[in-house]
Amino acid sequence: MSSSYDPTLKTLVETSPADWLPLLGLPRKRVTVEDTDLATVVSGAVDKVLRVHAQPQYLLHLDFQSGHDSALLPSRLRLYNSVLDYRHDRLVLSVAVLLRPEADSPQLTGSLERRSPSQGLIALLHYRVLRVWQVPVEQLLAGGVSTLPLAPISDVSEAQLPEVIRRMKERLSRTRKRRLAEDLWAATYVLLGLRYSDALANLLFQEVLGMEESTTYQAIIRKGRLSEARQILFDLGQERFGPGDEATVRKLNAIEDVRKLEELIKRVLDVRSWQELLQPASRRRRNGRRPRNTVD
Repeated sequence: MSSSYDPTLKTLVETSPADWLPLLGLPRKRVTVEDTDLATVVSGAVDKVLRVHAQPQYLLHLDFQSGHDSALLPSRLRLYNSVLDYRHDRLVLSVAVLLRPEADSPQLTGSLERRSPSQGLIALLHYRVLRVWQVPVEQLLAGGVSTLPLAPISDVSEAQLPEVIRRMKERLSRTRKRRLAEDLWAATYVLLGLRYSDALANLLFQEVLGMEESTTYQAIIRKGRLSEARQILFDLGQERFGPGDEATVRKLNAIEDVRKLEELIKRVLDVRSWQELLQPASRRRRNGRRPRNTVD
């Protein structure tokens, strides 16, 4: 997992996966989410893979990027592309989704070649690059609900944000599913943090949405704080233990208590692996570990 924003983007993709095809300039087709647990083949987890039921069927691999390691992304895309091709025996279209300008790199040209001085071209991967900050905001405001939370970090200025949030409010007020609207607003709040301060995000939500006292607003803030705590834990854990596998990511994403995440953050330096960090408190005591900062 490349960043703490991945869980938010994965949730958006699963909300309505077909919405992502028009955003990439692809014909809208029926789409299903594909199982991508490749831990037995490669370390880490592929961001999101969709099976597009076109003729012929193909896999759409979305790799979300918000950090500064994009120079390594083409090689990672080639690795995942090859493994997915081998595992599913399907054409695989890989797309690097860059969430902010800081994630860009001159290496992201859309193709990766490997040549030999004597043999010429040995390997070639063509991939797509979606730079979200270059996407016209009108395309997102008029597109599917799954991609709507990208609107505030698209091609807009800070001065345009109140109007963008207002139009999103009009759009989401028509949905009959309150939980869906909450999830989409929470994703919007989290993604705003890629380009703007928490203070500005709070101000936008309070003034434009008028939700200071509402349960919806409180749910959005809670989910935003959960994401922030997960970001710190993911970053510290990856630096100390390396990338977590799919099972580890699921366990971390299942924690819905900010205090438990904060306790895990405190324990990172006391343990030697993701498995040890996440094991139950009773098991840690039997192993002779200190019971402080436990998470049950």
